[in-house]
Amino acid sequence: MNCEVAHERIVLAAYGELSDEHIHELDRHLTSCNECRDEREQLQALKTLAAVYPVVEPPANLVARSRMRLEEALDTIPPKRWFERLGERMLNHFARLQSAPAAASLLLVIGMGAGSLGGYEFAQARAAHAAGRAPQVAVATVQAPESPTDVANISSIVQQPNSEVVEVRYNEVVPRQIEGSLDDPAIRQLLMMASEDGTSPGIRDDSVGLLAAECRAGHSCNAAGIRDALMVALRYDKNEGVREKALKGLEPYVAQDIRVRDAVLEALLNDGDPRIRTEAINLLEPVEADTTVRQVLSTVATSDQNPQIRNVSKQVLRREPEFQ
Repeated sequence: MNCEVAHERIVLAAYGELSDEHIHELDRHLTSCNECRDEREQLQALKTLAAVYPVVEPPANLVARSRMRLEEALDTIPPKRWFERLGERMLNHFARLQSAPAAASLLLVIGMGAGSLGGYEFAQARAAHAAGRAPQVAVATVQAPESPTDVANISSIVQQPNSEVVEVRYNEVVPRQIEGSLDDPAIRQLLMMASEDGTSPGIRDDSVGLLAAECRAGHSCNAAGIRDALMVALRYDKNEGVREKALKGLEPYVAQDIRVRDAVLEALLNDGDPRIRTEAINLLEPVEADTTVRQVLSTVATSDQNPQIRNVSKQVLRREPEFQ
């Protein structure tokens, strides 16, 4: 068994979804693989962390509103065209036709004809759409994008020296730009989009750096906005510098926002950069007495593979009498 398969089975085993035979194979692999064994211990610690918080059922009104919105969205879906309905029928009856070679061959011919006609109609529609958009070839300066879906990507972010004014260039059908204060909702919206730009590490680094600076400065850093963007960057960004900036931006909210605290604990358990893990321990100082924080620090202090992380965790534990 290789480590990739073992990682998948570790997750399945943790939630009781793995057969006895595969459990025995996994146990044999873990006896000789320290990396996978650490992976299982970290997952078990994360489960312990999650078990501390009860599952909150959504309010009945929220469920009802969500169902109504879903029904409204389904009502707005345009009716399917004849070749789409034909394709669905072909799929629904395919199993019955497997035993009838002649009928299956006839159905294949019909499907090819319908697909060709559908492709022709789609090509015509796309050509007409392209012709309608062709005149828009100039670079324009606008106040804000009409909708986030109109933005293809963020091309550059420049902050004017000694100022909170930021210039953000973003691409729609043609390149556009917007200039405004960091407090401008449109600027913030573009910065949050840039923080998830998987094609440009530099753009992500600039945007997360500005968002983190806003939070550290005590400016508006709402949970359902900038704070969420920083937590996503901390958890999933592949760039260590971006993750470190996101972590520092979340520092003011460790004590007051339990979601931020959990994100910092996850970084302590799972991040691959020792500097970020050490910084996460330092950020947890205001909440050292929290039960969940004590559990995670105790696990790290006794079983973490990195001696520096173990020592820092032990130093924190000694400062809190409850740990003794």
